[in-house]
Amino acid sequence: MGDNGQALEELIAIMDRLLGEGGCPWDQEQTHESLIRYLIEECYEVIEAINQQDMDELAIELGDLLLQVVFHAALAERAGAFDFADVARAVSKKMVDRHPHVFGNMDLKTADDVLNKWEGFKKKEGKKYLLEGIPNSLPALMRAEKMQEKAARVGFDWPDAVQAAAKFKEEVDELVAAQSAQEIREEMGDVLFALVNVARLQGIEPEQALQAANDKFERRFHYIEKKIEAAGERMEDYNLAQLDQIWDEAKTKGL
Repeated sequence: MGDNGQALEELIAIMDRLLGEGGCPWDQEQTHESLIRYLIEECYEVIEAINQQDMDELAIELGDLLLQVVFHAALAERAGAFDFADVARAVSKKMVDRHPHVFGNMDLKTADDVLNKWEGFKKKEGKKYLLEGIPNSLPALMRAEKMQEKAARVGFDWPDAVQAAAKFKEEVDELVAAQSAQEIREEMGDVLFALVNVARLQGIEPEQALQAANDKFERRFHYIEKKIEAAGERMEDYNLAQLDQIWDEAKTKGL
């Protein structure tokens, strides 16, 4: 464990060197827009390390994510917009303003107390409408969950998961009855949105639940591939019933 300030200054200096005279041509060609894909990738790699509970890898991935913040700040500084100090000061001020129960005299005892006041803090920052500030670029499941959470804070919510599930079944019926491609697309969106509501009211994060299902599908499908490969055969030569039998075998093995 070293000095945080010194370590951060070193990283900023490295970025300045890369972008300066005699630096890296690739880095010097980058823009805020070209870096978007790397920012997204680094966020997901951080999440992967957390899910795997790998603290060594988490430290590395958080460093990669921090590099993206430093990179964007360095580009902005060269354009005369802001620098890393402005970024740090802005978030520090925001945290102080949004935590008057810590840095001021407001008495908030529980996490629910804080959440109930949170939107009020944000309105003081100029956010007029409740759903304002939720990025359109969020993964769709995550965006739906955030919108529903915010609406729930002002009472616009189902009483429980049972009633939310009934609405989900209603949306599924409407999807089955849909005729045109446009209707099917719209009803499919309503089904997914309603399902997010069910998950949220069950205390389940839909994005993580779907990722877990993806991982499970990958493990079981890989088992099928390996078994068929070991038999010296091709998957294309198996019918669905045969493939499904091996799939069930993978399930019995806890995959």
